[in-house]
Amino acid sequence: MAATVDKIEVNGVNIPVIFEQDKRLPLVTMQFIFKNSGSVADTTKAGLAKFSAKVMNEGTKELGSSAFAEALEGRAIHIAASTGVETFVMELGCLKEEFAQALKYFDMLIKDPNFTQESITKIKTTTLGSLANKENDFDYIASNELKGLLFEGSVLSKPSSGTIESVKSIELDDVKKFIDENIVTSKLIVVVGGDIELQDIKDKVSKIIKSMPKGENGEIKNYEVTKEPKEKIIKKETEQAYIYFGSPYHVSVDSKDNYKARVATFILGAGGFGSRLMEEVRVKRGLAYSAYAKVDITKSSSYMNGYLQTKLESLDEAKKTVKEVVANFVKKGVTKDELEQTKKFLLGSEPLRVETMSQRLNRTFMEYYKGQELGFSLKELELIKELKLQDLNEFIKSHKEILEMSFAIVTK
Repeated sequence: MAATVDKIEVNGVNIPVIFEQDKRLPLVTMQFIFKNSGSVADTTKAGLAKFSAKVMNEGTKELGSSAFAEALEGRAIHIAASTGVETFVMELGCLKEEFAQALKYFDMLIKDPNFTQESITKIKTTTLGSLANKENDFDYIASNELKGLLFEGSVLSKPSSGTIESVKSIELDDVKKFIDENIVTSKLIVVVGGDIELQDIKDKVSKIIKSMPKGENGEIKNYEVTKEPKEKIIKKETEQAYIYFGSPYHVSVDSKDNYKARVATFILGAGGFGSRLMEEVRVKRGLAYSAYAKVDITKSSSYMNGYLQTKLESLDEAKKTVKEVVANFVKKGVTKDELEQTKKFLLGSEPLRVETMSQRLNRTFMEYYKGQELGFSLKELELIKELKLQDLNEFIKSHKEILEMSFAIVTK
C-alpha cells in the first residue's frame, strides 16, 4: 500500500499524518518529527538540540533512566530521540501487540522527561568525553572548520554537537526551555507505518498530542553561503593532509531543476569510482585514495561540499587539481557517455532506495516536507530518464558560483 498524507485536528491545529500500511510483519513504527527544531534552533548555545535529545533518552523523571529502559526492554519496545539539522525526532518501534503499551511509555516520556541535575551531569560528562576524543579526528575538525567558513556568523557555522565551551555552559533550564519551545504541536508531523489501521492511529495518537503545548511554528530561516571564498589552515600532528572544500550552490529546495543538480553532482563527485574527481585525483594522478563532492539542498541552506585526504607533500597539487576539475566541469559540462552511465545507475539502483518501509516513509516525509506532491520521486526518475545532454550542460554552465571555493585544511 502506498503512503498517504492525512491529518489530525487537535486544539485547533491541523497535524499532518504520513501513513503506510504494511501487514507483512506484525510491527509498528512511529515518529513524531518536529520541524525547525534541530541544530538550526541552537541559537543560544551550540549543541543544545543534540544535548536535549540525549536527555530525552534518559527515560522519565518518575522511573529514572534504568527502570524506564528495563520496562521497554521487557516488551521489546524501542523509543529514542535524535536530531537533524532542521528536525527533532521522537521515534517508537514495537510489535503490533505492544503498540498500546508503547504509546503509554511514549506519552509518559513527553509529559515527564528525566529533567534532573543528575541526567544533565551524566550527558555533559559523556558529551565532553566524546568531544575530547574528536580533537584528534581531523576529518571532524576540517569539516567543522569548513562549515565555520561557509556560514560564518550564523547558527549553521557551529558544530551540531557543540564545542567543549558551549556544552559546559548548558544547564537544566536551557534543556527545559528548548524542549518547551520545540516539542509542540504547531511544529509536529506524525509519520507511522506498519500493521495497523489509519483510524486506530489517529484515535490513539490524538490523546498524546492533546496534552502537548501548541507553541510557535516559525518558518525555517535560509542561510546563504558567504560570498567571498576563504581558506583556513589548521596545524596538527598529522601524517596526512585533510582537504575540505565548499562553495555556494544557487538551487533552492523547491527548484524544478533539482534532478539536474542530482545528476550533475553524481558525475562530478558523488558517484564514487568513475566520478570526475575520483578519476582525476586518484586514478590519473594518484593523489588520494578517495575524493568526493556532493550538494546539500535543504530549506536552511544550499551548498556544494567535498573532501579528500592526500600526502602532506601533495597538498598544493591536490588542491589545485580540485579547482581545475571543478572549473573544467563548469566550463565544458559532461559527456554523453557520462550522462548515460549515470542514468543507468540512478534508475537501476532505485529499488534499493525503497526496499524497507522506513525508507519509503522517509521518502514520503521528505516529499511532503519539501512541499512536493506525493510520488514526486518517481516523477523525478522519469525526468532523469528523459534528460538531454544539452539541457544538463546548460544547467551546469549556469552555476559558476561553485567555483567560489572555500578551503579548510588540516596539515602538519
